[in-house]
Amino acid sequence: MKKLHIETYGCQMNVADSEVVASILSPYFTISDSQQTADLILINTCSVRDNAEQRIRKRLRELVALKKKNKQLLIGLLGCMAERIKERLFEEEKVLDFIAGPDSYRSLPQLIEDASLGRIAFNVHLSEKETYDDIEPVRYDGNGVSAFIAIMRGCNNYCSYCVVPFTRGRERSRDPNTIVSEATKLYHNGFREVTLLGQNVNSFYWEAPNKSTDFADLVEEVALISPFLRVRYATSHPKDISDKLLNIMAKYTNVCHYIHLPVQSGSNAVLKKMNRVYTREYYLERIRKIKEILPDCAISTDIIAGFCGETEQDHQDTISLMKEVGFAYAFMFKYSVREGTKAAEQLEDDIPEPLKIKRLEEIITLQQQLSLESNTSDVGKTVQVLVEGVSKRSAQHLFGRNSQNKVCVFPKKNHKIGDFVYIKVSKCTAGTLIGESV
Repeated sequence: MKKLHIETYGCQMNVADSEVVASILSPYFTISDSQQTADLILINTCSVRDNAEQRIRKRLRELVALKKKNKQLLIGLLGCMAERIKERLFEEEKVLDFIAGPDSYRSLPQLIEDASLGRIAFNVHLSEKETYDDIEPVRYDGNGVSAFIAIMRGCNNYCSYCVVPFTRGRERSRDPNTIVSEATKLYHNGFREVTLLGQNVNSFYWEAPNKSTDFADLVEEVALISPFLRVRYATSHPKDISDKLLNIMAKYTNVCHYIHLPVQSGSNAVLKKMNRVYTREYYLERIRKIKEILPDCAISTDIIAGFCGETEQDHQDTISLMKEVGFAYAFMFKYSVREGTKAAEQLEDDIPEPLKIKRLEEIITLQQQLSLESNTSDVGKTVQVLVEGVSKRSAQHLFGRNSQNKVCVFPKKNHKIGDFVYIKVSKCTAGTLIGESV
């Protein structure tokens, strides 16, 4: 059987998509870790930020030499970048044989056949219905302990800076029965943690003749599979996170006390330009409610520095919000224009690059301090950790994450991957808890 090598860039959703692709192509290819021996290389791409696309273009240039050595090698581009740029990719990246958008993976066998015959092959059709809910993903590159489950696709929010609604289409939810079935099978196959994925999981909704299911209902159904199956989710939109969901999280000990809640900016003026449809005050009210219902909940976020028209006061509003919330960690970026978005078409990218970098550096420096403070507050506590693997720095140490999604490193002893272990935290860094099993 021929060999397939998949490289995945970007978000967790792309990881889940790559597992769907591996399943679709499993009758024709076996997965290979080596690009050198592959008959087919697939690059699953992200378009959310310009640096992600530039990284992928650099990778494609690196593959030119490999293709010269192996004339039979096929190279395909998948995902959001394929959807966003479409036919231009064939002109600009000669190494490519075919491209497929996020809703076109069922057509991959035909695209591959066409490409092998020298035909131009691409499919970037966006679907209003495709969720791949009948395909069992192949978990080819995981730890056998944690798995992602895509519960919905697309997005209806149209934030002014974001390409996702244009590259992944409109929002549609999976049948919750297929999600619970997938999670149940994972548990019986030895997995001990699932992360429910969507661009905005809080807007998940499924209507059946005798029953409707919202996201809080779905989380509860998955939590009830077993108390030994941890449940996480990503990503939440502040406008939709409900008290009902928070109360479900408080009710079940296996639903992790961690919420990724992107704020993007602490300034109402910038939030309005971003079309985030909430205010600073509303966001902080949601934070207060989270801390009221889930006092030990860790909160992370996304922040964009240097968005169109951002003043120094807008930037300071973000800094003050970060301090008020005390995020456990954050994903922080400087704004980059994405072609086709409202911001690109109607707003001026008027913040000089050096100033974007300066503001981003200030945000990163503050977040390092906040992350250290958050982890320091755990020193002396005993936390439950799901063992995920061997530490990169020492074969005698294991690592895992606690309910708050914090990485914890500890001596191996007799513990193994997949175990739940209680760890007494003795010290920390800004990124890691360090301790001993008790």
